[in-house]
Amino acid sequence: MGRITSSGQCRRKEGFLNIVVTEFMDAPAVDRLREKADVTYDPKLVDDLPRLCEVAATCDALIVRNRTQVRGELLASLKQCKVVGRLGVGLDNIDLAGCEQQGIQVFPATGANANSVAEYVIATAMVLLRGSYASSAAVAAGEWPRDALSKGREISGKTLGLLGFGSIGQLTARLAKALGMSVLAFDPALAHDDPLFAKLGVAPAALDNVLAQGDVLSLHMPLLESTRNLLNATRIQAMRPGAILINTARGGIVDEAAVASALRSGQLGGAALDVFDVEPLALAPHFQGCPNLILTPHTAGLTTESNQRVSSLVAEKVLAALG
Repeated sequence: MGRITSSGQCRRKEGFLNIVVTEFMDAPAVDRLREKADVTYDPKLVDDLPRLCEVAATCDALIVRNRTQVRGELLASLKQCKVVGRLGVGLDNIDLAGCEQQGIQVFPATGANANSVAEYVIATAMVLLRGSYASSAAVAAGEWPRDALSKGREISGKTLGLLGFGSIGQLTARLAKALGMSVLAFDPALAHDDPLFAKLGVAPAALDNVLAQGDVLSLHMPLLESTRNLLNATRIQAMRPGAILINTARGGIVDEAAVASALRSGQLGGAALDVFDVEPLALAPHFQGCPNLILTPHTAGLTTESNQRVSSLVAEKVLAALG
């Protein structure tokens, strides 16, 4: 951690920049920052807003993950800040317009965790389609549920529907096609004749068509007013019966209670949710007893390798921007 006085203010080395890191960052990347700057690295800062605002008041750069809300009081405290580095790709925790007004550049780690997320999507799709990987306790106890678990589905020959076709969606499509899936994608930011679709062998489609045809539906969209609650009860009912739903984007895009209801009714054949409308997820009784459900704590993009790539990329972008 950078040296901090009793008042919480960071003592600057003469001629050095001042960088504050509020959440976990890979150690070699922090060391790289320390070659050029006086670094306050404290992953607990995210949970202490008064101290964070005090420490950040003299920073030249602020580096955050998804929990630090760069808006309101914190944004107002960034009197000298020139750069915000985001250890990830989603920017809904950052007031981009406010940063622009204060002359603060924002740099996400675009693409650095794409492989981690894409692998999560394919892995959970395979687990949920097959449906037999939760039998360890039963088999160890002497049960033999072979008949009950012999009706799983293969991923080859299935259709993957993507909502969002940015860098993560594109890599997910590559992996899916390598396993014999066909891929449809809806992305309102791309024209249907965008050459990217043909290059990757992906069919552009309207939202309704992706919902109706996808055996596996994977979300890769930002949380905006236009995407909030996009996958509501009505749209979930419009999905192919028995389809698998995977959300690694943002929780507010999906109606969680509607997902639970659709799992219980059999409309959904399974779901993997890595993100939630409120994080950390509080008690969620609607998920209790749901069949074929995987819940993970916003870790789809977190692996040893992706942490190294994300941290290194953001460190270099921040240092380059500070000159």
